[in-house]
Amino acid sequence: MLNMKRLILITITVLVATAGAYSQNYIDALRYSQNFYGGTARSISMGNAFTSLGADLSAISINPAGTGMFRSLEISFSPQLNFNNTSTAFNGNKENDYRYTFNLPQIGIVGSLISHEGSSGLVNLNIAYSYNQMNLYNENMTVRGISDSSSMADYWARKSKDTYYTDLTGAAGIAFDTWLIDTLRNSAGASYGTVFSHYGDSTKSVYGQQISRVVANDGYKGEHAISVGANFGNKLFLGATLGITNIRYTGHYEHSESDINNVIDDFKNFSYTNHFDEYGTGYSLKIGAIIRPIDMLRIGIAYHTPTIYRMHYTFYDNISSTFDDLLKYSSSNETMKYDYTLTTPSRLLVGASVQVGKLAIVSVDYERVDYTKARFRDGSDGYDFAAENTDIKTFLKAANNLRLGAEFRLGSLYLRGGYGLYGNTVSSDLSSQKYSYNSLSGGIGYHKNNYYIDAAYCTLFSSKDNYYLYDGAGAVATLSTTKNTFTLTIGMKF
Repeated sequence: MLNMKRLILITITVLVATAGAYSQNYIDALRYSQNFYGGTARSISMGNAFTSLGADLSAISINPAGTGMFRSLEISFSPQLNFNNTSTAFNGNKENDYRYTFNLPQIGIVGSLISHEGSSGLVNLNIAYSYNQMNLYNENMTVRGISDSSSMADYWARKSKDTYYTDLTGAAGIAFDTWLIDTLRNSAGASYGTVFSHYGDSTKSVYGQQISRVVANDGYKGEHAISVGANFGNKLFLGATLGITNIRYTGHYEHSESDINNVIDDFKNFSYTNHFDEYGTGYSLKIGAIIRPIDMLRIGIAYHTPTIYRMHYTFYDNISSTFDDLLKYSSSNETMKYDYTLTTPSRLLVGASVQVGKLAIVSVDYERVDYTKARFRDGSDGYDFAAENTDIKTFLKAANNLRLGAEFRLGSLYLRGGYGLYGNTVSSDLSSQKYSYNSLSGGIGYHKNNYYIDAAYCTLFSSKDNYYLYDGAGAVATLSTTKNTFTLTIGMKF
């Protein structure tokens, strides 16, 4: 049975997994709630500012009213290359790590159920399906440097205080089994020292070990969007989308500490592995409208209901240690499995676009998401997640997102650009964390007769944040991430 515990320190809640606690937390809720709207190359290159534009197969995940703007049967698919770069700095040492992946973030088809000639009444009733990738979690990261003030073993020792050694669980339990922590003399078996303090025999711990944290995360969030859209007199477009969203996420890291300078008595090294897998399926409904009061102006609005996921969680961890006398120890916890329900917040989107004849389009979107509304519930052991949901309301906040896009037409050639500002998602209580993102995008397209080819490049970069290795002095690295995508869309109209 999983033991769901609330982490007391605000700064450590951001990395609950690093502490070896088997629980969901507000960062998990945020991760699975955020959308960055991948899809076709046209949508990506225009910053996904498509609330008022429509007539794009990935845009039906933004505003389903755009489904009514198609005039013919259309199919498209979009292969994509992803390149992520993560930079860290820890105690004066800088590291860069990279990750390349290839995927298919969009494939879709749209056709008409009803199609009438003329420009009054019901002109079109269309139905569409599109798979659209909403987020990609692939990431490699390395943190490395010399620690002169703490160890992860110190955290395990502090966490274990007042727990009798035979009752230790989680990472602290296997740290005890591998001699990284041990009971203090005259403590009745419920207070602990570490190998760095010679298990309490030294008045002051000795550090100077090299710390290395290697992170390899994988996963995605993708939506199967089934949409119906109607066109009334080429002036009013209405639509609804059933969203079936799949989430898969693997969080994996290896934390090692090594006495490379031979300054710590009896200790040589230890390595801690922390691994979890999560997957689930969620359902939501989206409704939207687009109004064209005059030919050059479109105004769009869409509402996305909360998405309700049933999630499945698997976790394991292990430790190995080596000492100067070459004695080696290893221990692992049993693999743990858990199920729970996550509800992610609703979204409100409004947008406007101006079309200058056949020469250009400029669009702007505003999106409001209140992340404090995310909720965990229905743990498979009956756990109610009251503490975790309180943390969500305390540490997250509503975010305001702005997306801009432009397209210029030169005959059969299209030039595009876009910008996105994804606002800070964490409250002022976490002053060291920003969790805001900016995106820059651009692309080119060639449309001829009944086929088109579009290409897009997008870079999504985060603000510089703090990454806490564990709860301890000097155990914080600075982190910045840049995610780059190259997308090609091939489409045909019939």
